[in-house]
Amino acid sequence: MAQPRKSVLITGCSAGGIGEAMAEAFLEKGYYVFATVRNSSSVSQSLSTAASVTIVTLDVLSSDSIAAAAELVQREAGGMLDVLVNNSGGVLFLPALDIPIEDGKKLFDLNFWGPFAMLQAFAPLLIKAQGCIVNNSSANAYAAMPLMSQCIVSEEFSSLSLTSPGVYNSSKAALAMASETWRHELRPLGVRTITLITFAVKTDSFSKYHQFALPETSNYFEIRDFIYSLSDGRLQDGAISARQYAIEVVREIEKGSVGTIWAGTNAWLSRFAFSLLPQSVMDKLLETIIPISSTMARSREGTKSR
Repeated sequence: MAQPRKSVLITGCSAGGIGEAMAEAFLEKGYYVFATVRNSSSVSQSLSTAASVTIVTLDVLSSDSIAAAAELVQREAGGMLDVLVNNSGGVLFLPALDIPIEDGKKLFDLNFWGPFAMLQAFAPLLIKAQGCIVNNSSANAYAAMPLMSQCIVSEEFSSLSLTSPGVYNSSKAALAMASETWRHELRPLGVRTITLITFAVKTDSFSKYHQFALPETSNYFEIRDFIYSLSDGRLQDGAISARQYAIEVVREIEKGSVGTIWAGTNAWLSRFAFSLLPQSVMDKLLETIIPISSTMARSREGTKSR
């Protein structure tokens, strides 16, 4: 198969998400795109029928699946890969006290060990191409937002019964630190590393979200309607489109950027806030975004008055 000059593999390319938008942005730059999904039925028709796209069924939790994907890319891209984008993720909302540990571990496997395994499998192709690895972390790695587990696509979570924002935030913080460490380790090998700190981006992720019910024994059961309401998409109000985000990110990749890049709605303002504002101010800001304390207080006052 005749290949253009550059190739990219992007994980998590379900319809309506950031991965799909990035695939389209790379196509416009002349790349050949390997777009991965866990379930082939989740790919948009426009992406699946594009001439310069290969759809790859990939489970980043399976070493065999990753190895098969690496073999396919090596065979079809001439033994080289210019860009690897670790993008998979999901959308879930539940408090930490209601999470089985095994589900938390599985989420960590997806958000941290999955990109780690992808790096190891595709490193020979990236090194040969003197390419670039892009790891999509989250602003949640820097902000301890309660009940908020927003990321990229939800299909990766089909095997998770439920999970916790505390675990999500921690896994994304781990990925951000690992990615910056890889940057130093891969630089002598000629491979660039970019760590994306993604803030709000409007995608179809909430429309795919399956709300898990809080158990009646939960300490948060009395505010369950508030918790469930977070999955209605309100947290994406005013966010930039996935296409706008993708164009900005691909531009950074194309111009040779390295290190941490903040992207998404008000990304630079968020970076300033997380870096410079005192904890007391940040706590008030986070409570404004996710008013868990005030909602709980109102609920208890209402219970007392009855």
